Amino acid sequence: MKKATLYTDKHFIIDKVDKRLFGSFLEHMGRAVYEGVYQPQNLNSDKNGFRLDTLKYVKDLGVTVVRYPGGNIVSAYNWEDGVGPKELRPVRLEAAWQNIEDNSFGTNEFMDWAKVANVSPMMAVNLGTRGVDAARNLLEYCNFPSGTYYSDLRIKHGYKEPHNVKLWCLGNEMDGPWQIGHRDADKYGTIACQTAKIMKDIDPTIELAACGSAGVVVPTFGTWDATVVDHCYKYIDYLSMHTYYNNQNKTEEDTKNYLARALSFDAQIKAVLAACDYSTTRNKSKKKINLSIDEWNVVYRPHGKVPADARWTKAPHQIEDVYNLEDALVVGSMLLTMINHADRVKIGCLAQLVNVIAPIMTSDNSAWRQTIFFPFAHCSKYAEGVSLNNVVECDKYDSKDYTDIPYITSSVVWNEEKEELKIFAINRDLDEDSTLSMDLRQFDGYSIKKHILLNSNSVKDTNTEANPLNVVEKQVSNHSKIVDGRLEALIEKHSWNVIVLSKEN
Repeated sequence: MKKATLYTDKHFIIDKVDKRLFGSFLEHMGRAVYEGVYQPQNLNSDKNGFRLDTLKYVKDLGVTVVRYPGGNIVSAYNWEDGVGPKELRPVRLEAAWQNIEDNSFGTNEFMDWAKVANVSPMMAVNLGTRGVDAARNLLEYCNFPSGTYYSDLRIKHGYKEPHNVKLWCLGNEMDGPWQIGHRDADKYGTIACQTAKIMKDIDPTIELAACGSAGVVVPTFGTWDATVVDHCYKYIDYLSMHTYYNNQNKTEEDTKNYLARALSFDAQIKAVLAACDYSTTRNKSKKKINLSIDEWNVVYRPHGKVPADARWTKAPHQIEDVYNLEDALVVGSMLLTMINHADRVKIGCLAQLVNVIAPIMTSDNSAWRQTIFFPFAHCSKYAEGVSLNNVVECDKYDSKDYTDIPYITSSVVWNEEKEELKIFAINRDLDEDSTLSMDLRQFDGYSIKKHILLNSNSVKDTNTEANPLNVVEKQVSNHSKIVDGRLEALIEKHSWNVIVLSKEN
């Protein structure tokens, strides 16, 4: 059995963990909206057509923010199509994902759903085929009380009180050549700045996220980020960052390499922050632009094109990846990376919420949780407080793309007010358990309340509709103990762990 030692100090505070780190993403793509959160006439739906089984899992997941309506769809989306009487709403070709969009679920339905789900909306505006005018009109529709054309239109549609959306995205992935209305950095930066200015003029209380580069694989990564922030610095609060890691594992060596992807995630965060801080320096200002990692997840690629018989249909089965335990470990390690950057990473949106590369899946008959559901739910529930700098001394390994990969990766969150200490730990080792030791003298009087474990016999194990409880969390009573002021914890091979300690009253 391997040994590891965790070092931390309650005075070495990174920052308070922003609850908006635990957001998600809902796009009009595949069955995410239709049959995911919204399915009128389904036996599991309420009078508004909202899937109640999905809603229960959304609440259990602990989602705080949901980004809507996209994603790639937003770059050609006319928001006016999705408001007003449903019988008058147009049916459109949705070119980004080659779906048919009947607009029966739109802005107001989303706001209703968000209230029931107890999440805050994060709205995106179309800066692909549209621009300043459509964005300001949508903001007026959502946030202005009354007495103007679009605020009164909202009231006419049955919503007297404004939606008061506080978080907005200025387009989506605009440096991606696949994006409808793709622009270069200067052109996007100009329109984003103009849009941001008028939106903040209308409602100074909102926060805005400009499009960062769509990813490190895009040739413009880095230069795009610096240019865009330089254009928009005065008006934006966040720069978006998107990351997906492919699971194409065929061998054990592939899995060992895949489990280290959070090292790339950490490097990307630092690189994008460097671009943001470059603009801070150029503007001779103390204002810091923080990150909104508003699309992130693991995926199985290549997905290929929509099958011919599914093109131009409503809600086809599209990118419905089935996740296994190794995916849960990578998702968990990405969550821990964001918690360890709590000073600058303030918003995170797991993409997506239901059915499409999602922690929650549905059929006409039921809903179930995928493996990646559990690390997210644990972080949302237990990562309340301040993130502490932490260092783990442990054995390391090399893989195809990385060297010196620590077998144990961790985050530590301390809630001084509630006198709670939470330790999140992952063991990347596929073959051997490890002990994790930590000095608790700074947390005198704390005792172990629970040790939550996610593990299975194989890292390839999954949950399905037929077997939804194959890989689920469990509490273990014999994995953690305190001996002479030290925590001694068993961290099983290929496992996700949450150890909760609190002070006795």
